[in-house]
Amino acid sequence: MRLTRGKLLAGAAVAALLALTGCGGGSDGKAAAAKQTVPPTATGSLEELAAEVKCKPSIQTDADEIRQGVCKISTGKFILATFATDRGQREWLDGAKDYGGSYLVGAKWVAVGDQKMVTTLRGQLGGTLEEGASHASHGGHQHSG
Repeated sequence: MRLTRGKLLAGAAVAALLALTGCGGGSDGKAAAAKQTVPPTATGSLEELAAEVKCKPSIQTDADEIRQGVCKISTGKFILATFATDRGQREWLDGAKDYGGSYLVGAKWVAVGDQKMVTTLRGQLGGTLEEGASHASHGGHQHSG
């Protein structure tokens, strides 16, 4: 049942974040990412990672497998999640990506936000950028929210 629980947590986190930030994004973030110098990928607890970007997270989930919080910084909001295992992180990501969004992926941590936010965070935390399913590319699909 872990996979189902993880997917539910991922879906709830991403759905909540998309409601906060909208589904927006643009190609300008990709150009900025290409020009940006990326530091080595950060490691640490949820609080240590949040401190790197000068945020005090509002903890939403505090479980053995996952810790998750919402961070608000001057440029906007994002979700930061840390994981006990690499497998747990990958299962969470696989479930979350169905909801769209942009993801900054590090060693047992993920930051979720709009493309501009995760590109900005990458300049501070390192990591790899990943994209979820696109809302716009599904012909007849309309986003309601």
